[in-house]
Amino acid sequence: MSYNGYSKSLTLVAVAAISASTVISIYIWKKVKGLERSLNSALQKCSAERQGRIRAQQALRKALAQSKSENLEMASYPMTPIGIVQSCFSTRNGTPRQPLLVPLARACLVFDASRVPPASLEGLGEYSHCWIIYVFHLNTNLEKLWKEPSKSKFKAKVRVPRLKGEKMGVFATRSPHRPCPIGLTVAKVEAVQENMVLLSGVDLVDGTPVLDIKPYLPYCDSIQGAAVPEWVMVDSKLAIASVSFSGGFFSTLADCWGTVEKKSLYASADELQTLIKQVLSWDIRSVSQRNRPHDSFVKTGDGNASDNTSDLDENHDGETSGCKSDQGPIPSEHIIYHLILERLDVSYRINSNGNVIVEKVTISSDLPNGKQNRCNYLMWRDQII
Repeated sequence: MSYNGYSKSLTLVAVAAISASTVISIYIWKKVKGLERSLNSALQKCSAERQGRIRAQQALRKALAQSKSENLEMASYPMTPIGIVQSCFSTRNGTPRQPLLVPLARACLVFDASRVPPASLEGLGEYSHCWIIYVFHLNTNLEKLWKEPSKSKFKAKVRVPRLKGEKMGVFATRSPHRPCPIGLTVAKVEAVQENMVLLSGVDLVDGTPVLDIKPYLPYCDSIQGAAVPEWVMVDSKLAIASVSFSGGFFSTLADCWGTVEKKSLYASADELQTLIKQVLSWDIRSVSQRNRPHDSFVKTGDGNASDNTSDLDENHDGETSGCKSDQGPIPSEHIIYHLILERLDVSYRINSNGNVIVEKVTISSDLPNGKQNRCNYLMWRDQII
């Protein structure tokens, strides 16, 4: 083949290659454009469907509002507890009135795995504190929620501990007895594990149903210069002068610790003793117990005085039950109060100078033994600082 012929052949091959490349490029370009049109069409369809759903939801809310506007008690929303609190506070009596007052007070919030997948808790452990929205499930007046407003006789005012039992409007207090028994508290996030959160500084009683949990955000949740009434700031009225332990306390605690150790959120009997001291550093008695202690206690067969209203809700506007001793009033320092922590019954006295003397600890016999799968210290040992 001559040189000219060879050159001409190469030119034809090159032209053919360029033509093929151009055809492929055009094909790919058309394909991409077709995919882009399909994607845009799908996005427009999704947007239209979303707008349709929004309009339908708005119309539904409007219709519900119109039909319920004259009958608000008929309106309802689908809210179901998503978790349960396993707390060191076995009963209402002794549970702090506010969060973070007892730093060592621990609780494990166990979420319902069918409603709250473990992935929902990812990232929560990076926050120091969280808000908890819950239900006051142990209120003594819950039956009023199912009555007609005219028949419920809901009280607009409640007795306030810091005002020595004087009344204040319910919305100016954090009383659990509210038109909707919903509570809000803050707690320290100690650790997160699967569908559980370990909390400290809690003011939640064991078994509390939880509706929601949200991270605490200091930049917007802490309000600089926020004002409160003067009576809210008077902490000294609820503070205890001192807490001490009798000589027999330590042996009774050691005896009981072996029984509760495997189900406790605490590492040792010494740590549990510290918890007892922190709780009793505040006067946990109800207004009625402080104002009329002798009416709230009766003497037992062994001559000791026992608490007859230890679980009385201080904010309930009712009279305490109980009676005076047949032998006359019981001296204040002889009255035995009871606090139940970690299923242990702690007996203590308060003398005339406001000093607490912790007498002994026994296994509480008043609590059901049905809860077998309880969180304990061993589950969290590697995560508790």
